Amino acid sequence: MDNAIIVIGLGSMGKRRIRNLKALGHSNIVGVDKRPDRRDEVVKLHDIETFSELDEALKKLRPVAFVISVPPDAHHTYMKKAVSLSIPAFIEASVVDTDLAEVLKAAKEKKVFLAPSCTLYFHPAIKKIKEILSSKELGVVSNILYHSGQYLPDWHTYEHVRDYYVSNKATGGGREIVPFELTWITLIFGLPQRVVGFYKKTIEIEGAPDIDDTYNILLDYKSMIFNLSVDVVSRYATRRLVINGQNKQLYWNWDDNVIRIYDPEKNVWKEISYDILSAQSGYNKNITEQMYIDEMNAFINAFNDHSKYPNSLEHDLKVLNLLYASERSDNTNAIQVL
Repeated sequence: MDNAIIVIGLGSMGKRRIRNLKALGHSNIVGVDKRPDRRDEVVKLHDIETFSELDEALKKLRPVAFVISVPPDAHHTYMKKAVSLSIPAFIEASVVDTDLAEVLKAAKEKKVFLAPSCTLYFHPAIKKIKEILSSKELGVVSNILYHSGQYLPDWHTYEHVRDYYVSNKATGGGREIVPFELTWITLIFGLPQRVVGFYKKTIEIEGAPDIDDTYNILLDYKSMIFNLSVDVVSRYATRRLVINGQNKQLYWNWDDNVIRIYDPEKNVWKEISYDILSAQSGYNKNITEQMYIDEMNAFINAFNDHSKYPNSLEHDLKVLNLLYASERSDNTNAIQVL
């Protein structure tokens, strides 16, 4: 098969990417996963060809792109393969930087396009908030408070936490969500100058005894402070944002499908609504499938016609360094200068 898109890893994200590609009208999709149960499920659900090993697939196919949806600590293996074959690749959210600098250098030298995930950047609310900030309607921003909270056992209701990567300390659920959130934050606000962080295990999560479930991070932007709180202990999934501007205040709760802006001169809240595509069955109602579809479309457009993709491997590495700096801050009781 010529021009195949190979989805590597057929867990929840791999299956989602297949759905995304099909929603965009692509039929030349092939799956790769070592687990026969996952291959069988994908064949049943999506009627596509699957392989147990990437090398086996490459003997029969001439792929146009990889979609790397394996656990984060295996990303580097398939990114290296993509670079060696000069095949563009999309990579799910990172949390470890194994060989990332090496891959970045090789990809630049060979001019291979690698597109790290930046899913929330495509959320309709985040896109609208970016527009509002660009308009300067809020005035000078003083501080931002953002809480992203979920309950780890709710992520995959069909499998136990112990059975996938979120139970590992290096790729634990709380630790993974920090760069997932920091990616859209830094794409909009840039990188901070200093960081102070606290992180720890606060409760017992069966099957994940070693992970840190709560992160609180202060990002100093010199002219403003961003207060980020991430946890996987919230029994109700939450994303809430407050932006305090000199002129107005912005408030967003992802439950409401509306952004609110308070105008003190008129003493009124203006509401800006937005539409979201329904979530896939089994996922939180606010996990709109549309942002994943839009993200995959941006990747395909970028390698087909060289249109701009919002994120880069270089930026991803900076985001991971920001995560590590926040952890060093707690470990050393010291502010980290970036």
